[in-house]
Amino acid sequence: MSVEIWTILIVSLTFALYIYIGWQSRVRDSAGFYVAGQGVPAIANGAATAADWMSAASFISMAGLISVLGYDGSIYLMGWTGGYVLLALLLAPYLRKFGKYTVPDFVGDRYYSNAARLVAVVAALFVSLTYVAGQMRGVGIVFSRFLQVDISTGVIIGMVIVGFFSVLGGMKGITWTQVAQYCILITAFLIPAGAIAFLLTGNPIPQLAFTFSDIVPKLNQLQLDLGFKEYTQPFANKSMVDVLFITIALMAGTAGLPHVIVRFYTVPDVRSARYSAGWALLFIALLYTSAPALATFARYNLINTLHDRPIEQVRQLDWVNKWEKTKLLAFDDKNNDGRVELTADKATSEITIDPDIIVLSTPEVAKLAPWVIALVAAGGLAAALSTASGLLLVISSAIAHDVYYRILRPDASESQQVFVGRVMVGFGVALAGYFGINPPGFVAQVVAFAFGLAASSFFPIIVLGIFDRRTNREGAIAGMITGLVFTLFYIIGVKFGGMQPWFFGVSAEGIGTLGMIINFIVTFVVSRLTPPPPPAIQEMVEYLRAPDGERPVEAVH
Repeated sequence: MSVEIWTILIVSLTFALYIYIGWQSRVRDSAGFYVAGQGVPAIANGAATAADWMSAASFISMAGLISVLGYDGSIYLMGWTGGYVLLALLLAPYLRKFGKYTVPDFVGDRYYSNAARLVAVVAALFVSLTYVAGQMRGVGIVFSRFLQVDISTGVIIGMVIVGFFSVLGGMKGITWTQVAQYCILITAFLIPAGAIAFLLTGNPIPQLAFTFSDIVPKLNQLQLDLGFKEYTQPFANKSMVDVLFITIALMAGTAGLPHVIVRFYTVPDVRSARYSAGWALLFIALLYTSAPALATFARYNLINTLHDRPIEQVRQLDWVNKWEKTKLLAFDDKNNDGRVELTADKATSEITIDPDIIVLSTPEVAKLAPWVIALVAAGGLAAALSTASGLLLVISSAIAHDVYYRILRPDASESQQVFVGRVMVGFGVALAGYFGINPPGFVAQVVAFAFGLAASSFFPIIVLGIFDRRTNREGAIAGMITGLVFTLFYIIGVKFGGMQPWFFGVSAEGIGTLGMIINFIVTFVVSRLTPPPPPAIQEMVEYLRAPDGERPVEAVH
């Protein structure tokens, strides 16, 4: 069977599974809709957290960017993985002990202010909408190549599927769907990585093949021959300062992501939150330790397959022909010699490859079986849809729970809360589709912006809210607003307004670090210049850190 038939078959089966789980997990109460009834086992929550966190950026784009950037691409590995450890050890247990549904819930009650809650809602919407745009673009790319439809149509198909199980099951449906999606995405990543490792090095374990074979020295020499710097040379594509700032922004952003934090509210108790964090880290490591190896194999194969080959011969390759139709791969015979030249100089290089297609195309470049190629497509969709569903619930809960129920209609019934939540999921799906069709950058770039916004808005407020009882509502509101506004201004100015990166050349992806520092300073200073929090709030902060029982914290308004 052809790749397209295998793709239709495997993707249809996985989508049928997601729809079945969503139908079986449908809920009617708000606890089930927002936190899955707080009854998810630790190992299942670990798998769901891994799927929620390993988005299209991790599956589709991260190895592609490492392949393009070489050593400098490790910022995504270090930032995202380090950030998850930071979240698991520093924040997750305390937030679970607090016992609320959402991050704005924590902010509103910890800072005894509906104004702070509203600012947190706005920040959550900015972060989630930016992040979900990357996921829907990933969905569109997969569909455009493997089902031969345009990216817009692919995005709409993804919207329908993710909307179905999110609207019906809320967090309960999303959680159990994400468990299935993790199994699919990790299988889809490891099988081709192992197969390509065996073909290139004779070792089927990607991590060992990458470390103990001669593939990296070979690639370094290839790079030098083509005029590039060595693949493993640090700071060849980004400055040391920019690498540092992007890494910190990704770390702090991970620890402040509302859709990941809410996963720790779905387990029964603090102990389960700790265990689920450990399981998630193990599940994440399976993919993240394989990604550098796959990136190296992909670049080595692409160079050997495309460079110095007759253009017409290259264009006859099935995978090249189909990726060209998506306009994510292009050739331009600038010297009219009829051969493909890949050089370090963009002015003379005759190949343009979107980093987002590298992982998806690698199994075809390596001439793996059609079912493996189709499995990778299903894995990319699983990664994108699992994260998109978590983000959609954040968008829904920010409006339905934190604004409608907690501020506008505190007397709303369970059915009214769930109805508004489902309407907001539909609204979020529509916005996600728009941004997926009109994305502001590569998948990983778009996601990096979301991490910067999370780092500059949520991370300082959550850390100080747990570890500094003197931090008050005035400081929290001022810090969130200044951090978020500054970061948004810089990102929009650099990416869309023609502004040069004026802060030591730090890119838009890394400026969230400076926004975070500004937030910390403003929050700390303003809190010291204004009255301290009420005694009940200070006692609550002490209780959060005390290693005592599991009694619930009462909301203070």
